[in-house]
Amino acid sequence: MAMQTLTIDSQVHAYERDRPERPWRNFLTGPAEVAGDDMVAAMDAVGVDGALLVSPFTLYRYDASYALEVYAKYPGRFGLIKPFDPRSEAVAEEIAEWARTPGVVGARLMLVSRSYTADDPGLNRIFAAGAQAGIPVNVLGWGQLALVQDLARRHPNTQVVIDHVGLTQPFAPPPPPDPFADLPAVLSLAACNNVAIKISGACTLSHQPFPYLDIWEPLGQIFKAFGFERCLWGTDWTRAVSLLTYEQGVEAFRVTDQLSPTERAALMGGSLTKIYRWSPDKGGQRG
Repeated sequence: MAMQTLTIDSQVHAYERDRPERPWRNFLTGPAEVAGDDMVAAMDAVGVDGALLVSPFTLYRYDASYALEVYAKYPGRFGLIKPFDPRSEAVAEEIAEWARTPGVVGARLMLVSRSYTADDPGLNRIFAAGAQAGIPVNVLGWGQLALVQDLARRHPNTQVVIDHVGLTQPFAPPPPPDPFADLPAVLSLAACNNVAIKISGACTLSHQPFPYLDIWEPLGQIFKAFGFERCLWGTDWTRAVSLLTYEQGVEAFRVTDQLSPTERAALMGGSLTKIYRWSPDKGGQRG
């Protein structure tokens, strides 16, 4: 009997209600709370076996305490990723400590400032620390993909993962008029063998209803450039909540005739297990 292919979401978020003990730092589009229980229930309802749980930067900045609580309750379902501050002098030590934490699979860099250059000490510390710790560095870098490419070339031993197709994605409808305008810059990243890309939140770029037929031509260019071994499906739930349901974000990739069974298996979980060295059937541990 063939082994069942796991379905793994490359990016989800969970958070609790704003409260003094763990205050929100900003407002996030979505429900007032998406507890770990809620996220697991949503995954169970559509047959998603596991997910990478990314501590939401907008709400908690560099504090991953809630994600750690969720992991403690569901260690077999989630791998953990949290953002790091490139302005911290101790960021290399912080990433090393994070990588030793049970359940951790990656670090995240938010390129929210436009003032960075490729020789920025903090950015280079993060990339070097990711390689040293043996965990991927996930980068939110829309509009700054040339900078990301420079950093990836400077750190060829660092596994870099581009968040959200490398493109600006909406928090509410409508999507941008030309959501794939920066596609050439995305495709150029494929020249770096150490760069993979999350096909996460892609459905929010569509101008059409489910099953979002207009996204498949540009996604096909990405699949061809990177190969399915470097492409990781994900929903970016719950950022996408105003644009589609969780079920739609999953099913769009199951019902399409643009993917062969082998390609779908790689995109929706197989490649992730290799890049992050994590699988939800391992009790949440890397190895």
